Amino acid sequence: MDKKAFNEIGLGRVRATIEALLGTGAKADKSSVVDYKRREENAPIKSVLNKAIHKFGQREDGSPDCDRVFIYNPDAIGSWIYEKYEEKFSEMLKRTDISEDMLSVFPPVTPVCFATMYSGLAPAEHGIQKYVKPVLEVDTIFDYLPTKGLRVAIVCTAGDSIAEIFKGRLVDYYIYDTVEGCNSKAMELIDQDIHDVIVLYNGNYDYYMHRFTPEGKRSLKALSENIDTFCKIFDAIEEKWKAHKTTLIFAPDHGCHRQIFPPGSHGKNIEKDMNVKHFYGFICKNIEEQ
Repeated sequence: MDKKAFNEIGLGRVRATIEALLGTGAKADKSSVVDYKRREENAPIKSVLNKAIHKFGQREDGSPDCDRVFIYNPDAIGSWIYEKYEEKFSEMLKRTDISEDMLSVFPPVTPVCFATMYSGLAPAEHGIQKYVKPVLEVDTIFDYLPTKGLRVAIVCTAGDSIAEIFKGRLVDYYIYDTVEGCNSKAMELIDQDIHDVIVLYNGNYDYYMHRFTPEGKRSLKALSENIDTFCKIFDAIEEKWKAHKTTLIFAPDHGCHRQIFPPGSHGKNIEKDMNVKHFYGFICKNIEEQ
């Protein structure tokens, strides 16, 4: 990738990709707000779907035969961090099948990004265009998937963007004061084996990056913790969800850069803030034995 270039695949395509993986995207009501799916800039990511079909097989409608999705949202991990510290991701790379270079939205701040990621709409369309956390009034994946009979869980820290802007949906909310509490609950939900879709947010890298620079010792420790969390989730799903075909996604919202005060920040229309990398792992170990 040209280090001076912006990535091309927009963050708004994540929603349609998740819905296509689950087989819920093809029959969208053309009169509804889910009309966004027919716009090229928000179409499902074909390379991801093709890889999933190769791993899982496909349904009669041509969609991947995937019945579960777990989305892990670590905050503020930009592509440049991956490129510079790729060795830290070695265990994660063993567990993933495909990665995509993604372009965040402007401004690249958390509520704007997650609103786009889970609505499929641009900031001007969903209404969050700066760092504020109103409850979204537009259709989101958390509105749509329950109408298709899917049980969805959101696991995140109190007061964060995901906890605030997606309130009032017919999903199961698990809100904790700490990242550790969130991660423990996510592992418990994997054990319970009752949700079709789980979203887990971790803001620890973002927290330390703002205080100690993106490459500070404590920041990089948080980065390693995020990678380790993803690997533990993968291993738990592989062990506990053998009767399912699961897609596990590592999906940061935006990147970050170093500055003088605060020592780490984001929100600029620059490659370090706008370019992120998403990873997909397709888990169906031993399903042929069921």
